[in-house]
Amino acid sequence: MREDDKRGDKAPVTAGSVKARSGAVDWIAAGLAGLLLVSATACASPGTAPAAAPPAIESSAPAVKSPAPTAEGAPLDPEKPPGAGDGSSAPHQQPAFASKALEVLATIPVKGRAPKTGYSRDQFGQAWADVDRNGCDTRNDMLRRDLSGLALKPGTRDCVVLSGVLADPYTATLVNFLRGSSTSSAVQIDHVVALSDAWQKGAQQLTEAQRLAFANDPLNLLAVDGPANQQKSDGDAATWLPPNKSYRCDYVARQISVKASYGLWVTRAEHDAMARVLGDCPDTAAPTNQAAPATPPAQPQPVQSLPAPAAAPAPAAPAPADVYYANCAAARAAGAAPLRAGQPGYREKMDGDRDGVACE
Repeated sequence: MREDDKRGDKAPVTAGSVKARSGAVDWIAAGLAGLLLVSATACASPGTAPAAAPPAIESSAPAVKSPAPTAEGAPLDPEKPPGAGDGSSAPHQQPAFASKALEVLATIPVKGRAPKTGYSRDQFGQAWADVDRNGCDTRNDMLRRDLSGLALKPGTRDCVVLSGVLADPYTATLVNFLRGSSTSSAVQIDHVVALSDAWQKGAQQLTEAQRLAFANDPLNLLAVDGPANQQKSDGDAATWLPPNKSYRCDYVARQISVKASYGLWVTRAEHDAMARVLGDCPDTAAPTNQAAPATPPAQPQPVQSLPAPAAAPAPAAPAPADVYYANCAAARAAGAAPLRAGQPGYREKMDGDRDGVACE
């Protein structure tokens, strides 16, 4: 957040300032005349009709306007559901009436979990779509945002991340990322508010465009340790919290901000778990923007004193077009995991979180 620049210098006297002071004197004089007239009217005899009131004095001060949207997020009208009637396809508006996560939590409805009926990853659009039209898919946007020591693939406009190092917020460890069919899963992009959790807590009522925005919103995305993300699955704050306890306040605050932004609700158990975590850090603010780079970086920044990514294992032999794996254990035994949508052997039933990558 930015603070206004406060200066103690006196403004120079100009013709405009003289005119403003003259107008102020006229206003004061007119006000005194009005007070004298009211006093005279109050003292008049009962049968005397009151004199006509003086004409209203128009103020030259500009009307007070509601805050304009900023880069940190547009104000949210508490009387209007996100995205309603403003022509916006994605609600992504931050609550302007509270900045602390606990205060924002108090504005989120508490309801029971709706049925998961009808949920699929496809309800949230194409996985990792380039919604910001910067030429990079969302996954690579998040890797570029959250990793350091980047090595980028030539010929991709510095978009595709080949390697880097993640300071993982969930486990407080350094994780080496190396792009490859058997190594990419070491770093995964987590939906902080899981898609299926969102589906059961209000996302069914969002439009397709809003759900696509939700699934690709940088505020709801984090590059994290793969095994920790798998352990979380689609849990909410009542069922899973990061093992790194020092990150739990920020994690819960981010979930609160996302749910408030998209008009989702929380269950009673989830609400209480969030409040319990924030009880130890009541001043934690609800984040308002975690944007990805608008354009790919011109030059990757080197990592200082961090271990280099491990050497890539030899790539697995390509699977035949009609390959079939009974389950993920069979795919791993064959050295084919993880399986991505469109690759031989991929089946949606093996893709538990429906993110387009099976057997992660």
